[in-house]
Amino acid sequence: MAVDLLLGLQWGDEGKGKIVDVLTSNYDIIARFQGGPNAGHTLVFNGKKHVLHTIPSGIFHEDTINLVGNGVVIDPVIFKGELDKLAEQNVDYKKSLVISRKAHIILPTHRLLDAASEASKGKAKIGSTLKGIGPTYMDKTGRNGIRVGDLELSDWQERYRSLADKHESMIEFYDAKIEYNLEELEAEFFKAVEVLKSLTFIDSEEYVYQAQKSGKTILAEGAQGSLLDIDFGTYPFVTSSNTTAAGSCTGLGVAPNQIGEVFGIFKAYTTRVGSGPFPTELFDEDGETMSRVGNEFGATTGRARRCGWLDLVALKYACQVNGVTQLMMMKGDVLSGFKTLKVCTAYKYKGDVIKHFPYNIDPENVEPIYTEVDGWAEDLTGLSEVSQLPKALNDYIEFLEKELEIPITIVSVGPDRKQTIFRNK
Repeated sequence: MAVDLLLGLQWGDEGKGKIVDVLTSNYDIIARFQGGPNAGHTLVFNGKKHVLHTIPSGIFHEDTINLVGNGVVIDPVIFKGELDKLAEQNVDYKKSLVISRKAHIILPTHRLLDAASEASKGKAKIGSTLKGIGPTYMDKTGRNGIRVGDLELSDWQERYRSLADKHESMIEFYDAKIEYNLEELEAEFFKAVEVLKSLTFIDSEEYVYQAQKSGKTILAEGAQGSLLDIDFGTYPFVTSSNTTAAGSCTGLGVAPNQIGEVFGIFKAYTTRVGSGPFPTELFDEDGETMSRVGNEFGATTGRARRCGWLDLVALKYACQVNGVTQLMMMKGDVLSGFKTLKVCTAYKYKGDVIKHFPYNIDPENVEPIYTEVDGWAEDLTGLSEVSQLPKALNDYIEFLEKELEIPITIVSVGPDRKQTIFRNK
């Protein structure tokens, strides 16, 4: 059985968690393949809101296995917090949650290094979530990291101490004013590690391989968004992992020829959290309306998201890099009430008109070129059938499909699991 992928196509916050939750009934295994607790996947059902950071978004489905893959970095403290909330809701996570031994662990000193590094940059800061993600991936590629499987070794605490001491000397090097009590942080960390050790650790690449051989259906869940990919995103304002389709192969041990459908999720407009270039960003009443109606605040950080019109140049690029086979449009309901919508269909780049995503999209190099389309006034949040969609919205969808040459198979009209409309391919 092929492994299907679900990916964000913008700068994150596209609504991946909701769609994974909606699609989970079609899969035996939901597998997270990269990123860490800087992700915030929001699920809404039965009148309740749930936010997950590291645990896959299929966890609320009783008969589904949720796998945290080797490409993920895990903060035991945050992970324990997620487990505690699941326990409050009577979710039997010990039965349905497994963790790759090759996943790396975020230490308290990784978070301190993150804070020291960001503080030292001053105005040049990249907008880190300060969760220790970058330093953990740096240790991974530097071959210094501690992995989940190391927790099963008798000398793992000695390994921890050696790495933590190294981190403290690096923190001093930054000469940044950050205050911390490492003893308190470590007490919380070691307590959380014991909880982590109560879960099932697996050799995930073998687990996934055997699951495929036995006919199990698998959905790989991405975190962040394609434009935050360490290689293909708007560097250096990116995350530290491969958020694109290629990351699922290295983050789960799945061969490229085993990838099936690639579901790409995008908002009907564009948002971005933190620093970095954003060609279609709005600073007017339209942007304020998108932010307010869309409740555009980060699920993990609470930071306000920057809002702008849909950027088709960037979206086409993300579809190309990922090999997207189906598109899913989120938050169409937020655009209700706009008389006219704008869509960026090209860039004016250093005096030339281009339709590809260039190396540098800083404001001095790029100016968006817009196509205007009619908006709609109708409230979409109570709709449940394709036939109920306003003509202007259908026209908008068809315009996007023509430009992207990929079918839009799902339209989300609200945050709840039930506010999801399926369209024929």
